[in-house]
Amino acid sequence: MQRFYKLPIVLDPQPEGGWTITCPLLPELHTEADTWDEVEPHVSDALLAVIEIYEHLEKPLPSVLKPINGEAVLMDTIVHLEAAV
Repeated sequence: MQRFYKLPIVLDPQPEGGWTITCPLLPELHTEADTWDEVEPHVSDALLAVIEIYEHLEKPLPSVLKPINGEAVLMDTIVHLEAAV
């Protein structure tokens, strides 16, 4: 199943290079990227892990993650997830 989310992300530059990435709407989402090309796949992986944790705990996702037109959306950069869920 493909899902799209639109999330605000914060890229905090690190002194050694790259970024620490967080999402103000999902405090559980934390990841890092060394290059710009790594940002989207690392955020996708982190978001998928957060969603799996919510599902495992049988906890509803925050209301900001609502489906739009059959797909979930929420961000200023689109994060594409492809996984069997």
